[in-house]
Amino acid sequence: MAYKDLQDFIKTLDEQGELTVIHEEVSSDLEITEIADRVSKAHGKALLFKNVKNSKYPVLINAMGSYKRMSMGLGAEQLDDIGTEIGKYLDLSNYLSIKKLIKSVPRLFRLLSVFPIKSKFRGACQQVIEREVNLDTLPVLKCWPEDAERFITLPLVFTKDRYSKQQNVGMYRMQILDQTTTGMHWHKHKDGSEIYKGYATDNTRMPVSVALGCDPAITYAATAPMPKMIDEMMLAGWLRKSNVKMVKCITNDIYVPSSAEIVLEGYVDPSEDLVLEGPFGDHTGYYSLADYYPRFHVTCITHKKNAIYPTTIVGKPPMEDCYMAKATERLFLPVLRMQMPELVDLNLPLEGVFHNCAIVSIRNKYPGCARKVMSSIWGMGQMMYTKLIVIVDETVDVQNLRQVRDAVLNNVNGQESLVVSEGPLDALDHSSDKALYGSRLGVDCTVKNTVKDNNITNTYQILKVNKDKPFKGRDTVVEFLTHNPDKFVIAVDGDVDKNDLSTVMWKVFNNIDAKRDITVIDNKIGIDATKKWREEGLTRDWPNDIKMSDDIKKMVDERWDRYGID
Repeated sequence: MAYKDLQDFIKTLDEQGELTVIHEEVSSDLEITEIADRVSKAHGKALLFKNVKNSKYPVLINAMGSYKRMSMGLGAEQLDDIGTEIGKYLDLSNYLSIKKLIKSVPRLFRLLSVFPIKSKFRGACQQVIEREVNLDTLPVLKCWPEDAERFITLPLVFTKDRYSKQQNVGMYRMQILDQTTTGMHWHKHKDGSEIYKGYATDNTRMPVSVALGCDPAITYAATAPMPKMIDEMMLAGWLRKSNVKMVKCITNDIYVPSSAEIVLEGYVDPSEDLVLEGPFGDHTGYYSLADYYPRFHVTCITHKKNAIYPTTIVGKPPMEDCYMAKATERLFLPVLRMQMPELVDLNLPLEGVFHNCAIVSIRNKYPGCARKVMSSIWGMGQMMYTKLIVIVDETVDVQNLRQVRDAVLNNVNGQESLVVSEGPLDALDHSSDKALYGSRLGVDCTVKNTVKDNNITNTYQILKVNKDKPFKGRDTVVEFLTHNPDKFVIAVDGDVDKNDLSTVMWKVFNNIDAKRDITVIDNKIGIDATKKWREEGLTRDWPNDIKMSDDIKKMVDERWDRYGID
């Protein structure tokens, strides 16, 4: 099913009982975040705020914040249905006989939808043209108390390669700097940054246009890990089973989806000094630190007459972006299977925030199979950032974390089950001693013929450590392993509830560098997941956990009944 635009999707959400409309006046300064965070953590509905202080635009948030709504947005009953369909395209046996080829014709005809259509006329996103730019008219959220400013969090950033002229779209947060400019937060590993380097080489202004509020298939496609040479709008067209109609911007040569709610047109000038951007409460659940990025100049704003401003918040999972990550997991699984025939299934747990953990089941056909799969994953596109890979046998359901836990406890045998690999890390990773590079851990949890050690029990313990000196987390782990039979021990900071296993795992996935924080004694394994100090080898500051201020929490408590949220 192709949604005509975002508002068509909103209408469907309402009809399906998946939308709460809030008429009470709310502030875009922290209040919407606190409301949306509570609803997200409670696995609640999408929220449409009709009355946002100092703005004419309604605000939509949490639109794709559940498995059901994510599936609805991509036109499927379940995300696995899309992955299954992609797998049929990749299965060459479907084309090796006349009968099978004829049966595949409807599927092949769907490929006609992948090609974007460039219109010669203006689109709905250009019903209103504002050449006197004032970004303060947009209800851009200040998401978290320690954020440097307000951030546009759901932008589709369209750029064009300097030489090939091919368009690219990615999703990069944008900090409001003043009424006409924002930061442009594209990381060194991202396509936007690479395209920027091409313009910088020639010292030429780089045209950029940002679409806000497209239908969910188009929005999701901007986040998908597509090769640079493939236009993300082709994926969007295939998902929505209808070609994406594109229109040329008013002030530059970038084409954007005609149905977008709002478009920001402008440029980035490589000759300008970079601007300090951040900190920002990021999807890791921590504040990403301030750093220098290009400045985006907005020269024109176009929008629909009745435009809706889309946004999202990120932070400690579960959040809306977690479900977008799960869509990527299910859609690209057939591609991974094609390159790794041993691969059975994949789970990127929500606590792993996209790239910090992958649980993988394999057909363990030969010695070293698990290690081969680990190396393949680390060598594949954005999966190179995966900090922890857990490999289990095909008999284990990776979506069932109890089964995974049992496989880890029963089958891991000290150092021989661990693989430490050094390599690139995501720019948002804070745990390694230096930025962008550190250690990743692979754990082979497949069944092996090992002799049982009666001095070790297949159990784990979680220890709370109130750190008052460097290395106290590691020292506590060593002391415990030396005197106790438990196969695993995990040390966390004293403010962590050790009975909240979701939070404990989130700390483990975020806070460890494998080479530094894993200790093995007598085939027992310790993990120091505490906050690290500079005295422990860090070359940069350790960021704070994202937390809402008490005054905002109290204010939302007092106003909750007025919002009308179930």
